[in-house]
Amino acid sequence: MKRYLSIFFAFAVVSATIFAADPTSTRYTAEECQGSLRPYVTPKATHSYPDSLTPIHINHVGRHGSRYPAGSAHCQFVASMLRQADSLGTITPKGKSLRRLVDYAIAKTAGNWGALDSLGMAEHRGIASRMYRNFPSLFKNGRVEAYSSYSPRCMMSMYSFVHQLARMDNHVEISASSGRDYSATMRPFDVNEDYLNFRKENPTTPAYEEYLATKVTDAPLRRVLGEKFPIDSANVADCVLAEYYVLAGMSAMEVVCDMTDYFTIDELNALWSCFNLRQYLQWSMTTISTIPADIASQLVLELVATTDKVVEGNSSTTVNLRFGHGETVMPLTSLLRLKGCYYLTNYFDTVAQHWRDFESYTMAANVQFILFKSKRGGYYLRVDLNETPIPLIPSKGQIYTPWREARDYMMRCIPIYYQP
Repeated sequence: MKRYLSIFFAFAVVSATIFAADPTSTRYTAEECQGSLRPYVTPKATHSYPDSLTPIHINHVGRHGSRYPAGSAHCQFVASMLRQADSLGTITPKGKSLRRLVDYAIAKTAGNWGALDSLGMAEHRGIASRMYRNFPSLFKNGRVEAYSSYSPRCMMSMYSFVHQLARMDNHVEISASSGRDYSATMRPFDVNEDYLNFRKENPTTPAYEEYLATKVTDAPLRRVLGEKFPIDSANVADCVLAEYYVLAGMSAMEVVCDMTDYFTIDELNALWSCFNLRQYLQWSMTTISTIPADIASQLVLELVATTDKVVEGNSSTTVNLRFGHGETVMPLTSLLRLKGCYYLTNYFDTVAQHWRDFESYTMAANVQFILFKSKRGGYYLRVDLNETPIPLIPSKGQIYTPWREARDYMMRCIPIYYQP
């Protein structure tokens, strides 16, 4: 009897090991699995501040709003696969549905690749409206200075934002400019030599490809191209991720699409996690390199400098607005170690549980550094990520940080070789 019990328990242990759920797997919704291509999520609540504090200045750093696909490559690639499957007679009914959807997206986007669409404009009008309503004293006879990267979608995001402010109060003074002069802060990935070398050397590639090999199968392709379609096994990951990327970007261009028509929820989570990991490795601080976060140092220095001027009484500007890219916001939030934006690990299969692009880096993602003055004359900084207050200093958890303490923390985040 004891022998049979021993065999039973041994079998139970082995079965539990084999069939146990992967502790690193996720179960996010299809909408969340759009990742950083997800349209902006309007905050559910308005956040007030203590009566003892008066807002006197805002530094705003934002990503462009929802847009058409950045380029035609992915759409054309998926469309060409579907056309080939159609000509070979292997295409499935879902494949025919996907082909119509992709062809529609290509036609809708023609001439507008990468451009801000009407949803992206509305996102920035909404953020501007809420900023005005939450901090009206900064706009009544206030001064707004705005600038953007040279990217047209960033420029249009800026114009949508300031145009809404002007509609709400045409007495506010607004200046707006854009161009390559702002690349050091808005597009450091274009001009920072350390980062250019980092991308050239690609030290994160082995980690990414190892993860990719565990997550991607040809099942989504077979579902649309057919079982007999001649899929090149060496290109499966590229093909599946292209299909995912095209579908994940549909909502941002206001095309109705249910990704679960083409992927199971488990497949979506797996593919999203690959896309999410790629962004994490390329645009945030990791155990492989700090360079992707370090490139935000110039921007942090500018945020500190503009706040110092206000505190010292040397600035009449009440609101500074900056418009860049996801690749602007990701390094900034990682360098400052903001909650949900900073995660160091040697186990990259855990990234999806701790660093989620769909929470922090949607279209129109933004960080607002709001400076308050107390009745006793002290200055305090509040940081809002996507219009929701979060602690600046994670170890302390305080929402309102004395400016001197906040300043010291922000400066300590900057590597010594970027210090003035």
